Amino acid sequence: MHLPSSIKAWLCLFILGPSLLLSCGNRKQDIEARKVFRYNEATGISSLDPAFARDLSNLWAVNQLFNGLVQMNDRLQAEPCIAHSWQITEGGTVYTFHLRTDVFFHDHPLFPQGKGRRVTAGDFVYSFSRLADPAIASPGAWVFHQVQHNTGHYAFSAPDDSTFRIVLSSPFSPFIGLLCMQYCSVVPREVADHYGPDFRRNPVGTGPFQFSYWKEGVKLVMVKNPRYFEIVGGERLPHIDAVSVTFLIDKQSAFLEFVKGNLDFLSGLDPGYKDHLITRRGELQPKYSHMFAMLTMPYLNTEYLGILLDTTLRENAAFPLQVREVRQAMNMGFDRVKMVRYLRNSIGTPGIYGIIPPGMPSFDSAIMTGYRYDPEEARRLLKTAGYPGGEGLPDITLSTTADYVDICKFIQSQLADIGIAIQIDVIPSATTRELKAQGKLPFFRASWIADYPDEENYLSLFYSRNFCPSGPNYTHFSSREFDRLYERSLNEESDSVRLDCYRQMNRLITEEAPVIILYYDQVLRFVQKNVTGLGINPTNLLTLKNVTIQ
Repeated sequence: MHLPSSIKAWLCLFILGPSLLLSCGNRKQDIEARKVFRYNEATGISSLDPAFARDLSNLWAVNQLFNGLVQMNDRLQAEPCIAHSWQITEGGTVYTFHLRTDVFFHDHPLFPQGKGRRVTAGDFVYSFSRLADPAIASPGAWVFHQVQHNTGHYAFSAPDDSTFRIVLSSPFSPFIGLLCMQYCSVVPREVADHYGPDFRRNPVGTGPFQFSYWKEGVKLVMVKNPRYFEIVGGERLPHIDAVSVTFLIDKQSAFLEFVKGNLDFLSGLDPGYKDHLITRRGELQPKYSHMFAMLTMPYLNTEYLGILLDTTLRENAAFPLQVREVRQAMNMGFDRVKMVRYLRNSIGTPGIYGIIPPGMPSFDSAIMTGYRYDPEEARRLLKTAGYPGGEGLPDITLSTTADYVDICKFIQSQLADIGIAIQIDVIPSATTRELKAQGKLPFFRASWIADYPDEENYLSLFYSRNFCPSGPNYTHFSSREFDRLYERSLNEESDSVRLDCYRQMNRLITEEAPVIILYYDQVLRFVQKNVTGLGINPTNLLTLKNVTIQ
């Protein structure tokens, strides 16, 4: 990466540490004046290529490095980004975007004179075509399923350098929100083609920060983009000089670093320190109120256990999970209310309403169907399935990461009471992501965070055209009735009819039980008192361009 000499000088200290103070020119006072936002990513980052921004850890980093046509604000509304305006015509099938002319890619030696060139509409044609290309095997390829295409050629066009057009095969009301996803970021052809698969660790975008250094599993550094195009209140964003990401796997160690002031931000709740930090009522412990702030709000995140529905598992010990009554019994066999109260310190809502979480327009607790704790009914279902009292039922292996072992053990204990024996297999986060994406985990813990504020985002998990690895259907659930309702909802212009389709699909998924809903999460952020402008949003997207450090 081509960087100005002034940045190189202080970055040398920042990356390599105080032991090299003299070799970098003894710029200690200059370094201390720099504003660096520091956070830890325990799960690691697998790629900085937006085409693979499928996990929160990847999303957070990609969001600092790249931009798209539009962006989602904290109120979940699409607003201009590289496109300053757009029109939707032809009955909702043609989207025409008008691009800013002051957006430049980050500097890179592959550009003439090493200076980042201006973004044009042709860059979006390339970027979107690349995302949809089966050879890339992006997990985000599904976002363009509604785009008109013929033999692999999608209806993306650039009438001129500042006009970009997309033609859909039929109207799809959530489409503008879908374009806010990080998958839809613009990338430069010359750089992406040059690096190929290795673009994952050589990213070049247009974002408020530009890539500088990444030693996988150790540290990622992104530095301020001096030519970033967004100006707020007369001041060019971002306000800070750099972002530093560490990869401490032990979350308790990260928590201690935060308490000592060595990290600026802590996200979520870990069993290792939850009681130390949060009361049983879900409030910040008083002893910390003078040190940092706690931000929380409902999170469009459904935590669940996924079950791979695949006839090839008939010879596998996981075969009983192919029996619907066994899946239903497991859904009824543990107490979600107790689980959230004691293992989550009341952070979250018990998952008794199906895959669609509270906060979505179709959600109505009075009519939503789901599973409540009913061990007697669970035993009856097991008997119906041919496993009375669990007799003849082999042990079932549940794959999870270390973060969720306490919840999995709670479920293991309660299901044992009705005759279902669960073995817990703890595997690394990166391995879990990869195996899940390849459809190789028979029974796994997962979560789904809404990428855009529409129920279709959750229901896409069960559409048969979205089988992983090219889509997010990790359970390989397939139902003609579900597909019919899903496709109808995509083409439906009436909000009331579309919401009714969503509710019908939610009921169908609940009845067939390819997933076991655990709880609906809350966004939980802890921020040092000298940090302002971080904000909070229902998708827990980390946006650092507005952050100020005092």
